[in-house]
Amino acid sequence: MYFYRKAYAAMLDWKKSYADSYALLLEGARRVGKSTLAEEFAKNEYSSHIIIDFASASTIIKSCFDDIHDLDLFFLRLQAATGVSLIKNNSVIVFDEVQLFPRARQAIKFLVKDGRYHYIETGSLISIKRNVENILIPSEEMRLQIYPMDYEEFCLACHSNAYQVGEELFETGKPLGQDINRKLLRDFRLYMAIGGMPQAVLAYVDGMDFLGIDQVKRTIIDLYEADFKKIDTSGRISALFHSIPAQLSKDRKKFSIAQATGKRRQLRDDERMFELIDSKTVLASYNTTDPRVSLSLTKDLESYKLYLADTGLFVTLMFIDRPKTSHNLYTKLLSDTLPANLGYLYENAVAQIIASQNRELYYHTWEKAGSTHYYEVDFLITSRQKIDALEVKSSGLGKYASLKSFMKKYSSNVNKVILLSQKDVHQKDGIQFLPIYMLNYFLERSEY
Repeated sequence: MYFYRKAYAAMLDWKKSYADSYALLLEGARRVGKSTLAEEFAKNEYSSHIIIDFASASTIIKSCFDDIHDLDLFFLRLQAATGVSLIKNNSVIVFDEVQLFPRARQAIKFLVKDGRYHYIETGSLISIKRNVENILIPSEEMRLQIYPMDYEEFCLACHSNAYQVGEELFETGKPLGQDINRKLLRDFRLYMAIGGMPQAVLAYVDGMDFLGIDQVKRTIIDLYEADFKKIDTSGRISALFHSIPAQLSKDRKKFSIAQATGKRRQLRDDERMFELIDSKTVLASYNTTDPRVSLSLTKDLESYKLYLADTGLFVTLMFIDRPKTSHNLYTKLLSDTLPANLGYLYENAVAQIIASQNRELYYHTWEKAGSTHYYEVDFLITSRQKIDALEVKSSGLGKYASLKSFMKKYSSNVNKVILLSQKDVHQKDGIQFLPIYMLNYFLERSEY
């Protein structure tokens, strides 16, 4: 089944304005729907297409790339091997899982310059050293990041109007009322529990129970594990991945590699961390040391937090040590009766929402005057020449001292200060309080 994906519109823009000069590279984690999206686009937008899946391509098809300089012969051999007739100026060739056959990626330069057809590549682990070794990365390549399905895409797949209703209520700027807010929160927590991996969403749409959906998510995590072991036989990348929920739960100022591996830091650990981030299975949020200057220019590359790219997988990873994640746990999540110390699950959901808007993740910490403790703002985003500060609360609102201190310390640089929780819309002390699901609407209307 094909679900609506917002990236389709970006692909249409590429076809209209850039496809004659650039191939399109759909990049993202495994199982986020890149191949399905590429195939659907090829079927709908071209008169004919060839899809080469390098995970299963025959030696005959791979041998076509032995001499890419004679393109007339190349295209004749490719059409003979696939049985597909290409139409000049109205066909597309899809290189699926192109990282598995780097020579095809290198050929993009010559193929695009030839101009007869358009090209789409899909790939994960696309920048890992062994996947780019000894090849010239083509400059004739536009990248489009494919994320797990966002909340709006999830609602459309489930034929739910929850996203639309929430958006209309957000526009009013008024409190929703306890009953409506509770209903919309429950809808959003359903998305948090299932996540945005298309296989998990399909399992839910097909009526599978939470145990079955959880098993689908476990198979995806197993797939990630296999990838990690292929690129790092030491198992340290896998240890970094598995450590994410535990480190978030301890509310650390930054991610600790030594804490994750349980061993002394090694020289190659920084490279392993890059490989994990490049897998797109995780999201890195960097501590920006001086938000008055620039979030990107003052980010500390040694101080960062990690989140999972999909909160549904995060839920499963939290309890991966159990043979099965129980119905009871999912029931508690939907009814908001999980222990309070699982609030970092909501923090991961916010990270996923921000990333799905193609925004980088930043946070900020600073010391309390005369104390060994510190303040922290969970997320910062640019807003024109200023910044918006976001703090996440899983249940109660607390004293939100960090937001108040941040407003005072950086008053001339702050645009809006927002506390995301499960409480209704209101404003107090110069802070805008929003239910967590309304972050989607806020970001869509904010400017970089």
